[in-house]
Amino acid sequence: MRDAEILVGYDGSTDASVALDWALDEARHSGQPVRLAYVFEWLTVAGWVGPGMAPGVWPDDTARRQVEDLVRDAAAQAAATHSGLTVTGQVYDGPPALVLQERSAEAGLLVLGSRGHGGFGGLLAGSTAVAVAAHAHCPVVVVRDGARNTPDGPVAVGVDGSEPSLVALGFAAERAAQRRVPLRVLRAWTPGPGGAAGVPDERAAVEETLKPWRRTFPELAMTVDLVPGSPAATLIEASSEARLVVVGSRGRGGLAGMLLGSVSQQLIQHAHCPVAVVRER
Repeated sequence: MRDAEILVGYDGSTDASVALDWALDEARHSGQPVRLAYVFEWLTVAGWVGPGMAPGVWPDDTARRQVEDLVRDAAAQAAATHSGLTVTGQVYDGPPALVLQERSAEAGLLVLGSRGHGGFGGLLAGSTAVAVAAHAHCPVVVVRDGARNTPDGPVAVGVDGSEPSLVALGFAAERAAQRRVPLRVLRAWTPGPGGAAGVPDERAAVEETLKPWRRTFPELAMTVDLVPGSPAATLIEASSEARLVVVGSRGRGGLAGMLLGSVSQQLIQHAHCPVAVVRER
């Protein structure tokens, strides 16, 4: 769904603005339209808090109009500063994670900040980011405020031979080719009794998975790194020099439990660059 829109979780927070900037840069390369989505949730009868507002009393039409103005103005400013891009905004009602999951079915990519306020409070450490990454129908990119901007850095991807990791590899290869930056393919492994004796076989297996992408993108520089150690530590370290780190929704072997286990959560919380979690539709 390369022509489908990029959906951005937006609530006016600093992290949401960082996510929007990343999404606009993605759209500049892909040509996809961008939609800002503010999920408007009444947490209690008298307890909703919006950006820069005091607690509101439900139903508070004034608060909702302020939210609609916030989203409309942000979309208009983004469109004005990014000539040629289609940028729109919309306010949705309901639980943020559920609404974003549902809307992702028609999106090509979903981009989230790591934290927020209002509808996206506690996004990083809480359940929203994990739930959205686990159940979204399209790839999810989480962008942390303070993440390094390494425009010439490679796109790093974790590969273990599982089908989800191969889907992630395709996503990573396309992004690297679009931006004309290298693709760094990482395979974390645990040495067995034979020590490094199995390295040639591991490398040959990874190289085999790269053949279709070398044919598709003959000018794309690709490197393969086999790293003894844990997948999370390997990918977090790689993220320090990458512009994007990509993982599959789940894996086997060195990347087992990628989505709901500790690896993806550690990447979302500790990676030095944006993290893409890619799952099959």
